[in-house]
Amino acid sequence: MADHRNVRSNDNNGKAPGRTTSPFAINLENFSKRIKVLYSHWSQFKKDLWGGSEAFSIATPPRSKDHLRYLKSSALSIWLIGDEFSDTIMVFMKKEIHVLCSQKKVSILEVVKKSARDAVGVKVIMHVKAKNDDGTALMDDIFEAVHAESRLDGYDNPIFGHIARETPEGNLLEVWDEKLKNANFQLADVTNGFSDMFAVKDTVEITNVKKAAYLTSSVMKFFVVPKLEKIIDEEKKVTHSSLTDDTEKVINEPARIKVKLRADNVDICYSPIFQSGGQFDLKPSATSNDDNLFYDSTSVIICAMGSRYSNYCSNVARTFLIDANSLQSKAYKVLLKAHEAVIAALKPGNKAVDAYLGAVSVVKSEGPDFAPHLTKSAGTGIGLEFRESSLSLNGKNERTLKTGMIFNVSLGFHNLQKEANNPKGQKFSLLLADTVIVGETAAEVVTSTCSKAWKDVAYSFNDDGEEEELVEPRKAKSTTKGAETLLSRATLRSVNHEVSKEELRRQHQAALAQRKNEETARRLAVGGYEGTNRGPMKPSGDLIAYKNVNDLPPPRDFMIQVDQKNEAILLPIYGKMVPFHIATVKSVSSQQDTSRTCYIRIILNTPGAPFAQNDPNLQKFPDSIYVKEVSFHSKDPRHISEVVQLIKTLRKQFASRESEKAERATLVTQEKLQLAGAKFKPIRLSDLWIRPVFGGRGRKLSGTLEAHTNGFRFATPKQDERVEIMFGNIKHAFFQPAEKEMITLVHFHLHNHIMVGTKKTKDVQFYVEVMDVVQTIGGGKRSAYDPDEIEEEQRERNRKNKISLEFQNFVNRINDLWGQPQLKSLDLEFDQPLRELGFHGVPHKSSTFIVPTSNCLVELIEIPFVVITLGEIEIVNLERVGLGQKNFDMTVVFKDFKRDVMRIDSIPTSSLDGIKEWLDTTDLKYYESRLNLNWRQILKTITDDPEQFIEDGGWEFLNLEANDSDSDNNSQESDKGYTPSDVQSDSGSEDEEDDSESLVESEEDEEEDSDENSEEEEGKTWEELEREASNADKEKGNESDSEEDRKRRKMKAFGKSRPPERRAGGSLPKKGRFR
Repeated sequence: MADHRNVRSNDNNGKAPGRTTSPFAINLENFSKRIKVLYSHWSQFKKDLWGGSEAFSIATPPRSKDHLRYLKSSALSIWLIGDEFSDTIMVFMKKEIHVLCSQKKVSILEVVKKSARDAVGVKVIMHVKAKNDDGTALMDDIFEAVHAESRLDGYDNPIFGHIARETPEGNLLEVWDEKLKNANFQLADVTNGFSDMFAVKDTVEITNVKKAAYLTSSVMKFFVVPKLEKIIDEEKKVTHSSLTDDTEKVINEPARIKVKLRADNVDICYSPIFQSGGQFDLKPSATSNDDNLFYDSTSVIICAMGSRYSNYCSNVARTFLIDANSLQSKAYKVLLKAHEAVIAALKPGNKAVDAYLGAVSVVKSEGPDFAPHLTKSAGTGIGLEFRESSLSLNGKNERTLKTGMIFNVSLGFHNLQKEANNPKGQKFSLLLADTVIVGETAAEVVTSTCSKAWKDVAYSFNDDGEEEELVEPRKAKSTTKGAETLLSRATLRSVNHEVSKEELRRQHQAALAQRKNEETARRLAVGGYEGTNRGPMKPSGDLIAYKNVNDLPPPRDFMIQVDQKNEAILLPIYGKMVPFHIATVKSVSSQQDTSRTCYIRIILNTPGAPFAQNDPNLQKFPDSIYVKEVSFHSKDPRHISEVVQLIKTLRKQFASRESEKAERATLVTQEKLQLAGAKFKPIRLSDLWIRPVFGGRGRKLSGTLEAHTNGFRFATPKQDERVEIMFGNIKHAFFQPAEKEMITLVHFHLHNHIMVGTKKTKDVQFYVEVMDVVQTIGGGKRSAYDPDEIEEEQRERNRKNKISLEFQNFVNRINDLWGQPQLKSLDLEFDQPLRELGFHGVPHKSSTFIVPTSNCLVELIEIPFVVITLGEIEIVNLERVGLGQKNFDMTVVFKDFKRDVMRIDSIPTSSLDGIKEWLDTTDLKYYESRLNLNWRQILKTITDDPEQFIEDGGWEFLNLEANDSDSDNNSQESDKGYTPSDVQSDSGSEDEEDDSESLVESEEDEEEDSDENSEEEEGKTWEELEREASNADKEKGNESDSEEDRKRRKMKAFGKSRPPERRAGGSLPKKGRFR
């Protein structure tokens, strides 16, 4: 790659014009770390690589709109400061750094003074150049400073380093170059020093290269390949240059191929290259011509492209062969093997020459005839510069490879000859290129998303009669004579028949199944299924109503009293008022008999009772005698009712307060919000409502959301209504404009819970209603042409558009804020739901519209919200899928097997294909079953014996196709341990199927059932006590049990208070579903 390329370049560091960019801020942490690396490398290799220089300079030229340049000076400026400071001169000395630039750049660079002093002990001195000044006087001051420091070290004629290969551009640099030559210095070239220092990348640089490589390979796979297939399939005439323009646009707009990268940070490395028709140039400086794409039989198409992310480069090149002959097939396979040999040789400790010699060895042994046509290099280093010449993979470079080096591995055969009638098909070339990172043990190909396997790059038309028969129903193009038919459908050579979308999906799912089982096996082997411990909630402390007897309130009458202040009740027992803390009260009830006597019954917590085993206040005195329950009677029913109501209210308030206190105790400590200063005003969005809402009574008020330095703050006019959300605690951020909904919203899904009022939540939402949800009562139907009606609709549209615009501007500004260096590591960006992929379902109690985003599956309108992170999903099981079903259910199984599955019920069957397609494109493995499964039992079986789960084939027990092909006995053995105990049989009624009943019960349901049973055992009602006494009397009287008694005892075993009603058909009613 030459230093200058005839490609588009933009101002603002390569960013496209018209894009709004946030004010540049230097990452001081990176600056401090890299200034240390610079001075350390200069000191260590001063004689070998830096020419013995006592000082050196870098001079960055003015920005150019016509050429994308790769210069060492620009690379150092970006590497050290984070941006290319054009028209700037920096001089590095042992104790000082001198910077000559404009006032605007000086104001930005002022912040590095302290960091440079702290990191390497050097003083940064700024020299401000006036607009019309050539800088001569300031340059003299800098030269004098260099001579002064040199004289202190005993040198009169110091060695001054500069980048000799860069031609000065612009008036400032030309003056500097002229004065430098006449400044009584011994000039030395320090290019090798910079090259060696840039060779090994740090983690931030590697991350940027990986992002760039992901974009490059995604453009190749999801845009270029489908584009070429469509052109060939429809036999269009498209020029190479137009393909270049289209591809360049896609690189600069990653959202077009659903790549989640900020467009402001993206640019091309060079104009994409498309070549065909016998004219091939494998040099990086090649360009696309204006000839049409040539795709006749035995033709070759070469595509090469590179993209940059945050100025770091990546590259990929692929060769596509149309109806290849044996020579082309052999040449490509030899080249592919040689290319893989180069990548395999990129290991720490090997030499650069070993990689190229590995390729030569493969070519000479597998295809010696191709050896003269092999390129003279297998690639170069890549990073801030597209071509790092010191890391060239050729037959002479003895440079030792190190972990962290990155290479553009580019290998090809040039000007191969074959027989062809068309002159355009007589010559062909082959080229493969990938971006490769040298790892600790092996190389990592970061552009592997785009396959280079033979079956994925070799296309064919109908080679023989057999294939012609298979594709005959497809569209054909006939000649005027009708003598022959030219089939226009291009297919992969590895496929000899028309493959349906369902078949391709099935093949991909089979590959995913194997990969998923391997991944699950690795995770289970290290105990990766462990979830969070859900232990019992601990009370906040000792229960003390009164510290001493003197604190008891004076008795008004000898009757039950409720002390609200001390949270206690005082009961008259044996002439004394005995206090009980409200926490000791389990339940209270009242009853009135026929003689108008009222009874009050108070049941207290005692050791051994359910849900009391973990109460430390009961465990302190295990040998003490406890009061289990007390009963009182009174002739005043009004007083009894008042006492019962006071006790219940006080008990509810105490429980609510303790619950909130316990929830706050489990919260993760958040960092403190740093408010934006006067210089940078916070980004605001006003008149918002929040969900979950704040507690308390009174009219709800709207508030304002502000973005500060490290988080958001939402506040209403009420002082106690305030929420702070730290950027570091945000897991996902969503923006959903109102389309078919009544609200426009921004939603934050958090890593850790926070408190909104008295509610503990991981989801916080801010919204505005785009139109008033009102309905005119009693008004007649208005005409569609009513001017008032039309005006009202127009006002609603204007209001909706205005709100959407305000939210969009807020979201864009926040995205810019999150893109700044200090927040880039959080990798935050607002995601927007993709409505076209949405479907209806019942995740909780009501039917909602559920939509995917790029990283999640969400439902943000109805409460409780649904936010499922795709990266946390293990598998998805589609249940009740079968012929004749109107709807089906979807069960999401998470990688954390201790976490309950997420069920979405009653999804219309019409959405099944769309959901399958979406799951497949997001690389999520899905299975289908005819019935609902008991997932709690399945996951328990897996966690109890993970080794057996792996031995039995992992998740393949869910594979209906595999199970159906086995015999009945084998099927039963393979599903052993995973067959749910409560699966509904196929013979169930249609009503049962249409109700879409779930056979999975949640933990909350079990707790509620056990709670009810414990209530029956511990605190029986008066009727139950009387019934038991009557039964005892019957048993003593030797009376035989009646049919009704036997039914009652039978139902009591199931925890029922009365026998169930029977249906007309004689069957028991179906058990109600608890959600």
